[in-house]
Amino acid sequence: ILKTLNSWFWWENIWMPINCTWEHFVDRDGLVFPKPHQLYATIPCAFVLLIIRFFSERYVAIPLAKALGIKNVRRVKPQPNPVLESYFRECSKHPSQSEIQGLAKKCNCTVRLVEKWFRRRRNLEIPTVLRKFQEAFWRFSFYLTSSIAGFIFLYDKPWFYDIWQTWVGYPFQTLLPSQYWYYMAEIGFYWSLLFTLGIDNKRKADFLAHVIHHLAAIGLMSGSWCGNYVRLGTLVMFVHDTADFWLEAAKMFNYAHWEKTCNMLFIIFSIAFFITRIILFPFWILRATLYQPTYYSTTPVIAYFLFNGQLLILQGLHLYWGYLIFKILRRFIFLK
Repeated sequence: ILKTLNSWFWWENIWMPINCTWEHFVDRDGLVFPKPHQLYATIPCAFVLLIIRFFSERYVAIPLAKALGIKNVRRVKPQPNPVLESYFRECSKHPSQSEIQGLAKKCNCTVRLVEKWFRRRRNLEIPTVLRKFQEAFWRFSFYLTSSIAGFIFLYDKPWFYDIWQTWVGYPFQTLLPSQYWYYMAEIGFYWSLLFTLGIDNKRKADFLAHVIHHLAAIGLMSGSWCGNYVRLGTLVMFVHDTADFWLEAAKMFNYAHWEKTCNMLFIIFSIAFFITRIILFPFWILRATLYQPTYYSTTPVIAYFLFNGQLLILQGLHLYWGYLIFKILRRFIFLK
Protein backbone atom coordinates (compact mmCIF):
# COMPACT_ATOMS: atom_id res chain seq x y z
CA ILE A 1 0.00 0.00 0.00
CA LEU A 2 2.80 2.42 0.92
CA LYS A 3 4.61 1.69 -2.34
CA THR A 4 1.43 2.33 -4.30
CA LEU A 5 0.74 5.60 -2.46
CA ASN A 6 4.36 6.64 -2.97
CA SER A 7 4.19 5.97 -6.72
CA TRP A 8 0.93 7.96 -6.95
CA PHE A 9 2.38 10.88 -5.01
CA TRP A 10 5.50 11.10 -7.21
CA TRP A 11 3.64 10.55 -10.49
CA GLU A 12 5.28 12.85 -13.07
CA ASN A 13 1.94 14.18 -14.34
CA ILE A 14 1.41 15.77 -10.91
CA TRP A 15 4.73 17.64 -10.77
CA MET A 16 6.36 17.75 -14.20
CA PRO A 17 5.57 19.56 -17.45
CA ILE A 18 4.82 17.36 -20.47
CA ASN A 19 7.72 15.17 -21.67
CA CYS A 20 9.63 15.62 -18.39
CA THR A 21 10.40 12.85 -15.90
CA TRP A 22 12.30 12.63 -12.62
CA GLU A 23 15.30 11.29 -14.57
CA HIS A 24 15.67 14.75 -16.11
CA PHE A 25 16.31 16.17 -12.62
CA VAL A 26 19.66 14.45 -12.11
CA ASP A 27 22.51 16.92 -11.51
CA ARG A 28 24.50 17.39 -14.72
CA ASP A 29 26.46 19.95 -16.74
CA GLY A 30 26.68 22.38 -13.83
CA LEU A 31 22.93 22.18 -13.15
CA VAL A 32 21.93 21.38 -9.57
CA PHE A 33 18.29 20.52 -8.81
CA PRO A 34 16.42 20.48 -5.49
CA LYS A 35 15.76 16.95 -4.22
CA PRO A 36 12.79 15.92 -2.04
CA HIS A 37 14.96 14.00 0.47
CA GLN A 38 16.77 17.25 1.31
CA LEU A 39 13.61 18.41 3.11
CA TYR A 40 14.44 16.01 5.95
CA ALA A 41 17.11 18.54 6.94
CA THR A 42 14.36 21.01 7.92
CA ILE A 43 13.56 18.98 11.08
CA PRO A 44 17.10 19.22 12.55
CA CYS A 45 17.09 22.85 11.42
CA ALA A 46 13.91 23.39 13.47
CA PHE A 47 15.60 22.03 16.60
CA VAL A 48 18.66 24.21 15.98
CA LEU A 49 16.34 27.23 15.78
CA LEU A 50 14.67 26.15 19.03
CA ILE A 51 18.08 26.07 20.73
CA ILE A 52 18.90 29.52 19.34
CA ARG A 53 15.48 30.71 20.51
CA PHE A 54 16.10 29.43 24.03
CA PHE A 55 19.42 31.24 24.42
CA SER A 56 18.27 34.45 22.69
CA GLU A 57 15.12 34.68 24.84
CA ARG A 58 17.07 34.00 28.01
CA TYR A 59 20.25 36.00 27.49
CA VAL A 60 19.14 38.79 25.14
CA ALA A 61 15.37 39.27 25.48
CA ILE A 62 15.27 39.28 29.31
CA PRO A 63 18.03 41.92 29.76
CA LEU A 64 16.41 44.00 26.99
CA ALA A 65 13.02 43.74 28.70
CA LYS A 66 14.53 44.89 31.99
CA ALA A 67 16.17 47.83 30.21
CA LEU A 68 12.74 48.80 28.81
CA GLY A 69 11.19 48.64 32.28
CA ILE A 70 9.39 45.28 32.03
CA LYS A 71 9.43 43.44 35.34
CA ASN A 72 9.18 39.69 35.85
CA VAL A 73 6.01 39.26 37.92
CA ARG A 74 6.09 36.10 40.00
CA ARG A 75 2.64 34.59 40.46
CA VAL A 76 1.68 32.77 43.64
CA LYS A 77 1.05 29.07 43.00
CA PRO A 78 -2.02 27.53 44.65
CA GLN A 79 -1.58 24.77 47.20
CA PRO A 80 -1.45 21.30 45.56
CA ASN A 81 -4.95 19.82 45.52
CA PRO A 82 -5.62 16.78 43.28
CA VAL A 83 -9.42 17.16 43.47
CA LEU A 84 -9.47 20.82 42.44
CA GLU A 85 -6.73 20.29 39.84
CA SER A 86 -8.69 17.47 38.24
CA TYR A 87 -11.84 19.58 38.17
CA PHE A 88 -9.91 22.55 36.72
CA ARG A 89 -8.46 20.48 33.88
CA GLU A 90 -11.42 18.25 33.03
CA CYS A 91 -14.56 20.20 33.94
CA SER A 92 -14.33 23.98 34.23
CA LYS A 93 -11.84 26.75 34.96
CA HIS A 94 -14.71 29.00 36.07
CA PRO A 95 -16.99 26.89 38.30
CA SER A 96 -20.35 28.27 39.37
CA GLN A 97 -21.13 29.15 42.99
CA SER A 98 -22.99 25.88 43.56
CA GLU A 99 -20.08 23.91 42.08
CA ILE A 100 -17.62 25.77 44.33
CA GLN A 101 -19.75 24.89 47.38
CA GLY A 102 -19.75 21.22 46.37
CA LEU A 103 -15.98 21.24 45.87
CA ALA A 104 -15.51 22.93 49.25
CA LYS A 105 -17.45 20.13 50.98
CA LYS A 106 -15.53 17.50 49.03
CA CYS A 107 -12.16 19.02 50.00
CA ASN A 108 -13.28 19.83 53.53
CA CYS A 109 -12.35 23.53 53.25
CA THR A 110 -14.11 26.88 53.01
CA VAL A 111 -15.75 28.32 49.90
CA ARG A 112 -13.39 31.30 50.06
CA LEU A 113 -10.33 29.03 49.89
CA VAL A 114 -11.73 27.22 46.82
CA GLU A 115 -12.41 30.55 45.07
CA LYS A 116 -8.91 31.71 45.90
CA TRP A 117 -7.41 28.44 44.62
CA PHE A 118 -9.21 28.73 41.24
CA ARG A 119 -8.26 32.40 40.91
CA ARG A 120 -4.56 31.64 41.45
CA ARG A 121 -4.72 28.59 39.19
CA ARG A 122 -6.27 30.65 36.38
CA ASN A 123 -3.57 33.28 36.78
CA LEU A 124 -0.91 30.63 36.15
CA GLU A 125 -2.48 30.01 32.73
CA ILE A 126 -2.09 33.67 31.71
CA PRO A 127 1.36 34.35 30.24
CA THR A 128 3.31 37.12 31.91
CA VAL A 129 4.22 40.29 30.04
CA LEU A 130 7.86 39.19 30.13
CA ARG A 131 6.95 35.86 28.48
CA LYS A 132 5.02 37.67 25.76
CA PHE A 133 7.99 40.01 25.23
CA GLN A 134 10.37 37.06 24.87
CA GLU A 135 8.21 35.43 22.20
CA ALA A 136 7.80 38.70 20.29
CA PHE A 137 11.56 39.27 20.48
CA TRP A 138 12.28 35.85 18.96
CA ARG A 139 9.86 36.35 16.09
CA PHE A 140 11.19 39.87 15.50
CA SER A 141 14.76 38.56 15.40
CA PHE A 142 13.96 35.80 12.92
CA TYR A 143 11.77 37.87 10.59
CA LEU A 144 14.27 40.75 10.54
CA THR A 145 17.19 38.39 9.86
CA SER A 146 15.30 36.50 7.14
CA SER A 147 14.19 39.77 5.50
CA ILE A 148 17.76 41.08 5.37
CA ALA A 149 19.08 37.71 4.15
CA GLY A 150 16.29 37.46 1.58
CA PHE A 151 17.11 40.88 0.17
CA ILE A 152 20.81 40.01 -0.02
CA PHE A 153 19.97 36.73 -1.80
CA LEU A 154 17.51 38.34 -4.25
CA TYR A 155 18.57 41.91 -5.02
CA ASP A 156 20.95 40.92 -7.87
CA LYS A 157 18.62 38.30 -9.39
CA PRO A 158 16.71 39.25 -12.58
CA TRP A 159 13.46 37.66 -11.34
CA PHE A 160 13.43 40.06 -8.38
CA TYR A 161 12.67 42.88 -10.84
CA ASP A 162 11.03 41.01 -13.74
CA ILE A 163 8.56 38.37 -12.53
CA TRP A 164 8.55 36.72 -15.97
CA GLN A 165 12.12 35.58 -15.31
CA THR A 166 10.82 33.07 -12.76
CA TRP A 167 9.63 30.91 -15.66
CA VAL A 168 12.54 31.37 -18.08
CA GLY A 169 14.23 27.98 -18.52
CA TYR A 170 11.75 26.19 -16.26
CA PRO A 171 11.93 23.39 -15.13
CA PHE A 172 15.68 23.20 -15.75
CA GLN A 173 16.69 26.01 -13.40
CA THR A 174 19.75 25.38 -11.26
CA LEU A 175 19.49 25.56 -7.46
CA LEU A 176 21.67 28.22 -5.84
CA PRO A 177 23.28 27.66 -2.39
CA SER A 178 21.53 30.79 -1.08
CA GLN A 179 18.16 29.37 -2.15
CA TYR A 180 18.91 26.09 -0.37
CA TRP A 181 19.69 27.76 2.97
CA TYR A 182 16.82 30.22 2.61
CA TYR A 183 14.37 27.32 2.22
CA MET A 184 15.86 25.20 5.00
CA ALA A 185 15.71 28.09 7.48
CA GLU A 186 12.16 29.15 6.57
CA ILE A 187 10.64 25.66 6.63
CA GLY A 188 12.56 24.84 9.82
CA PHE A 189 11.20 28.01 11.43
CA TYR A 190 7.58 27.06 10.72
CA TRP A 191 8.21 23.53 12.00
CA SER A 192 9.57 25.05 15.21
CA LEU A 193 6.43 27.19 15.55
CA LEU A 194 4.27 24.08 15.24
CA PHE A 195 6.39 22.24 17.82
CA THR A 196 5.89 25.05 20.36
CA LEU A 197 2.19 25.79 19.76
CA GLY A 198 1.32 24.07 23.03
CA ILE A 199 3.63 26.24 25.13
CA ASP A 200 3.53 29.55 23.25
CA ASN A 201 1.06 32.28 24.16
CA LYS A 202 -2.46 31.20 23.26
CA ARG A 203 -4.19 33.51 20.80
CA LYS A 204 -7.95 33.38 21.31
CA ALA A 205 -8.96 35.25 18.13
CA ASP A 206 -6.76 33.66 15.48
CA PHE A 207 -5.20 30.50 16.98
CA LEU A 208 -6.79 28.29 14.30
CA ALA A 209 -5.75 30.74 11.60
CA HIS A 210 -2.13 30.46 12.78
CA VAL A 211 -2.27 26.64 12.68
CA ILE A 212 -3.71 26.70 9.14
CA HIS A 213 -1.12 29.29 8.11
CA HIS A 214 1.84 27.26 9.44
CA LEU A 215 0.66 24.02 7.82
CA ALA A 216 -0.12 25.75 4.51
CA ALA A 217 3.28 27.47 4.57
CA ILE A 218 5.16 24.20 5.20
CA GLY A 219 3.13 22.37 2.54
CA LEU A 220 3.54 25.14 0.01
CA MET A 221 7.29 25.59 0.51
CA SER A 222 7.93 21.83 0.52
CA GLY A 223 5.86 21.36 -2.64
CA SER A 224 7.53 24.26 -4.43
CA TRP A 225 10.89 22.74 -3.51
CA CYS A 226 9.98 19.36 -5.02
CA GLY A 227 8.60 20.95 -8.21
CA ASN A 228 11.59 23.33 -8.53
CA TYR A 229 9.42 26.44 -8.17
CA VAL A 230 12.26 27.84 -6.07
CA ARG A 231 12.47 31.26 -7.70
CA LEU A 232 8.82 31.98 -7.00
CA GLY A 233 9.10 30.39 -3.56
CA THR A 234 11.86 32.74 -2.44
CA LEU A 235 9.80 35.73 -3.62
CA VAL A 236 6.79 34.51 -1.62
CA MET A 237 8.90 34.11 1.52
CA PHE A 238 10.48 37.55 1.12
CA VAL A 239 7.10 39.27 0.61
CA HIS A 240 5.76 37.66 3.79
CA ASP A 241 8.71 38.35 6.09
CA THR A 242 9.21 42.03 5.27
CA ALA A 243 6.05 43.12 7.12
CA ASP A 244 6.08 40.75 10.08
CA PHE A 245 9.07 42.12 12.00
CA TRP A 246 7.36 45.54 12.24
CA LEU A 247 4.42 43.93 14.02
CA GLU A 248 6.65 42.07 16.48
CA ALA A 249 8.57 45.29 17.19
CA ALA A 250 5.27 47.07 17.89
CA LYS A 251 4.29 44.29 20.30
CA MET A 252 7.58 44.58 22.18
CA PHE A 253 7.16 48.32 22.76
CA ASN A 254 3.49 47.80 23.61
CA TYR A 255 4.49 45.44 26.43
CA ALA A 256 6.98 48.09 27.62
CA HIS A 257 4.19 50.76 27.53
CA TRP A 258 6.06 52.93 25.03
CA GLU A 259 2.76 53.97 23.46
CA LYS A 260 3.97 56.51 20.89
CA THR A 261 6.70 54.19 19.61
CA CYS A 262 4.27 51.27 19.52
CA ASN A 263 1.67 53.29 17.59
CA MET A 264 4.23 54.50 15.05
CA LEU A 265 5.56 50.96 14.50
CA PHE A 266 2.05 49.57 14.13
CA ILE A 267 1.21 52.18 11.47
CA ILE A 268 4.42 51.26 9.60
CA PHE A 269 3.46 47.58 9.90
CA SER A 270 -0.05 48.28 8.58
CA ILE A 271 1.34 50.10 5.54
CA ALA A 272 3.89 47.33 4.89
CA PHE A 273 1.20 44.65 5.35
CA PHE A 274 -1.26 46.20 2.90
CA ILE A 275 1.49 46.83 0.32
CA THR A 276 3.00 43.33 0.51
CA ARG A 277 -0.03 41.11 1.31
CA ILE A 278 -2.96 42.96 -0.27
CA ILE A 279 -1.24 44.51 -3.30
CA LEU A 280 2.06 42.78 -4.19
CA PHE A 281 1.07 39.22 -3.29
CA PRO A 282 -2.15 38.99 -5.37
CA PHE A 283 -1.14 41.32 -8.24
CA TRP A 284 2.50 40.23 -8.52
CA ILE A 285 2.93 36.73 -7.08
CA LEU A 286 -0.51 35.28 -7.85
CA ARG A 287 -0.41 36.80 -11.32
CA ALA A 288 2.88 34.97 -11.91
CA THR A 289 1.48 31.62 -10.67
CA LEU A 290 -2.05 31.77 -12.12
CA TYR A 291 -1.62 33.65 -15.38
CA GLN A 292 1.95 33.44 -16.65
CA PRO A 293 2.32 29.60 -16.71
CA THR A 294 -0.32 29.48 -19.48
CA TYR A 295 2.24 31.12 -21.79
CA TYR A 296 4.73 28.30 -21.24
CA SER A 297 2.37 25.30 -21.26
CA THR A 298 -1.06 24.72 -22.77
CA THR A 299 -1.75 21.82 -20.39
CA PRO A 300 -1.21 22.82 -16.73
CA VAL A 301 -0.03 19.98 -14.49
CA ILE A 302 -1.89 18.98 -11.33
CA ALA A 303 0.68 20.84 -9.21
CA TYR A 304 -0.51 24.07 -10.86
CA PHE A 305 -3.89 23.66 -9.15
CA LEU A 306 -2.45 22.34 -5.86
CA PHE A 307 0.02 25.20 -5.39
CA ASN A 308 -2.34 27.91 -6.51
CA GLY A 309 -5.00 26.50 -4.19
CA GLN A 310 -2.63 26.87 -1.23
CA LEU A 311 -1.61 30.37 -2.34
CA LEU A 312 -5.28 31.36 -2.51
CA ILE A 313 -5.75 29.99 1.04
CA LEU A 314 -2.88 32.23 2.16
CA GLN A 315 -4.47 35.18 0.39
CA GLY A 316 -7.73 34.45 2.20
CA LEU A 317 -5.83 34.59 5.50
CA HIS A 318 -4.25 37.88 4.38
CA LEU A 319 -7.69 39.36 3.81
CA TYR A 320 -8.88 38.08 7.20
CA TRP A 321 -5.89 39.57 9.03
CA GLY A 322 -6.16 42.73 6.93
CA TYR A 323 -9.73 43.12 8.17
CA LEU A 324 -8.55 42.80 11.80
CA ILE A 325 -5.76 45.33 11.20
CA PHE A 326 -8.23 47.75 9.58
CA LYS A 327 -10.52 47.49 12.62
CA ILE A 328 -7.61 48.34 14.94
CA LEU A 329 -6.55 51.28 12.75
CA ARG A 330 -10.11 52.62 12.65
CA ARG A 331 -10.36 52.48 16.44
CA PHE A 332 -6.92 54.07 16.75
CA ILE A 333 -7.76 56.97 14.38
CA PHE A 334 -11.37 57.73 15.32
CA LEU A 335 -11.52 56.67 18.96
CA LYS A 336 -8.03 57.86 19.96
